[in-house]
Amino acid sequence: MKFTIEYPVAARDYDPALVTGEGVARVAGAIEREGYDAVAFTEHPAPSLKWIEAGGHHTLDIVSALSFCAARTTRLRLMTYLLVLPYHNPFAAAKALTTLDLLSGGRVTVVAGTGYLRSEFLALRIDMDARNEIFDESVEVMRGVWTRVPFHHEGRNFVGKGVASLPGPVQPGGPPILVGGNSAVARRRAAANQGWSPLLMAPGAKAATTRTPPLATIEELAVRVTEVRERAAEIQGPDAEVTVQVQTPESGFMKAAGSYEEHRDHIGRLAEAGVDSFVLQPPGDDVRRLEDVLAAYAAEVVRR
Repeated sequence: MKFTIEYPVAARDYDPALVTGEGVARVAGAIEREGYDAVAFTEHPAPSLKWIEAGGHHTLDIVSALSFCAARTTRLRLMTYLLVLPYHNPFAAAKALTTLDLLSGGRVTVVAGTGYLRSEFLALRIDMDARNEIFDESVEVMRGVWTRVPFHHEGRNFVGKGVASLPGPVQPGGPPILVGGNSAVARRRAAANQGWSPLLMAPGAKAATTRTPPLATIEELAVRVTEVRERAAEIQGPDAEVTVQVQTPESGFMKAAGSYEEHRDHIGRLAEAGVDSFVLQPPGDDVRRLEDVLAAYAAEVVRR
């Protein structure tokens, strides 16, 4: 099992040091030093105060923050968790991600989604009702830019004639794209790309802030993972590699005193279900405490 740390600026009453250069450097360094596999940031460029007060959270600019982490680490994967593709022109997004991939030596992983916050779509002047169409076309454009020179595209939302976005990314074909979300549409997209990033949660949980269909049990998750991988083999061929990264209620384990034995059992059950990577959401109330918690969890789980 691999382990991704979601940067805890999303935590309530987070330590202000977390949004300073020194704080980001300390945390990214600790994540790498303790043997975790990736650091992840999410994005909300224009959320409403109503959403934040209803359980939403603060964010940093996703590529800027990951670029800072890239400069302070050597091995750590740099993950968008997640990038809301309809918010971006895909030619510009591909260039930003290519630059990050180049300067980090090929360490970028993209987890992408369609978005759900209506007020944010309004602020960015994006048609929320067209978000699924924009998402699919954006993936097509980004993959095209990363794999073909010149690249020609004429779609409903974007047009490119003879585009030569050079230099290209380090990773052949561009950074891997994992698709976030629990829906059948998300699973279909995941099978056509490099992976799936669902949320395991009880029905109704997080409905106000994530608005994705419930996925309640590991047994149900296992069925869906098999479905995605079988579909990927049909679309991409029998050698298709599909990464599955999951967030569960246990992702907040570091924030509360619990049984490491029971937690390790949870991780083992996820692995049996076909999960490759587990998202962790550590406490953000104090940078020093965060470093201690990262070290303790690594000793009990990551390195065991």
